[in-house]
Amino acid sequence: MSSNNSSSKVVTVDEQALKQTDEQAVDEDCFPVVDETPEFEATVEQEVQAKVDANHPDGIVDTSDDRIHGATLEQQERIRAREDELERISAQAEIGTQEGREKRTRTIAANQNKARRVEFQKRAASVDPMADPERADPRTELSREQLAAVNKQSMRLAKELDGWSRAAISRRLSEAVVGGQDLTSAVVNVFEELQTAPGHVIPIVKLEEVSRKEASIEGRVETLWDPSHPSIAQVGLIADDSGQTRVTIWKSSDAPWIEEGEQVRIHKAARNWHEGRVSLAVTGWSTIHFPGRGRWWE
Repeated sequence: MSSNNSSSKVVTVDEQALKQTDEQAVDEDCFPVVDETPEFEATVEQEVQAKVDANHPDGIVDTSDDRIHGATLEQQERIRAREDELERISAQAEIGTQEGREKRTRTIAANQNKARRVEFQKRAASVDPMADPERADPRTELSREQLAAVNKQSMRLAKELDGWSRAAISRRLSEAVVGGQDLTSAVVNVFEELQTAPGHVIPIVKLEEVSRKEASIEGRVETLWDPSHPSIAQVGLIADDSGQTRVTIWKSSDAPWIEEGEQVRIHKAARNWHEGRVSLAVTGWSTIHFPGRGRWWE
C-alpha cells in the first residue's frame, strides 16, 4: 500500500536553469562557462618554510639579495631588518666588551703596580725609615732656618745634577738632615748618590764606583783605532772633564759610525773590565745621542 503522506518539492526545468545561472555563469547558448585558469597554492613544505623564515632568521634557506625563499615581501623586509639589528647589537657588544676589558686590564695593572711599590717601600722602611710610604714629607720636620738652608743648597745642586729637579733634591737633602746628618755631609752624600743614580749620565771617573752592570756617560771621542776582532765595529777612547774610558761598539748593535772629536752621549752601555780598568760596550740594549747631530739612535 503506497503512502501519500511523503512531501516533495517539485522544481521546474526553468527554475533549475535559473538557479544554475545564479550559481555559475553560462554562455549565450546557456552552457556553463568553466574557468580554466589554474589556481596556485603553496605546498605544505613552502608554508612551513615561510613560517620558519618569518620567525627565525637562522632558518632561512635562501638569503640571496634578490629574494628570500618561501617569504612574502613583507616577511622578507622584516627578516632583513631583524638581521641588521642583530648585527648592530653584536658589533656594539663586541666593541663594548673589548673597550671594557682594556680599561679593566689597565686599572688592574695600575693597582697591582701600586700595591707592589707600596709593599716594596714598606720592606725597605725596615732598613731605611725614610723609605716608608706612609711617612710625611721630611721637609715638614725641619725648622724654618734648616729648610731655608736646604732649599739654598738644592738650587745649587740642581745646576750641577743633570735630570734632577730642585724639589727632588730638596726632599732627599731633608731626609738626610732629619736622619741625623749635618747639612754639609748631607750635601756631599746626596750629590754623590744622585750623580751616580741609575738612568742618569755619570762622570766617567765614577764608572768604577757604581755596582750596576750598565751605565750612561757623555764625552768627546778622543781617538779611534782598528778593531782587533771582526765582530767589533769600532773601538776607541771617550773622555769628559773627569777622565776617559775605552768604548767598544759591537757590530751586532747596529750603531751608527762615530767620529773623532764628536760629542756623544751613551745610555745603558755595558760595564766591562779591560786590563784592570773599567770599560764600556755598546750593545743592542744601548742608545746613543749625538748632541751635535740633534737626534737619537736606538
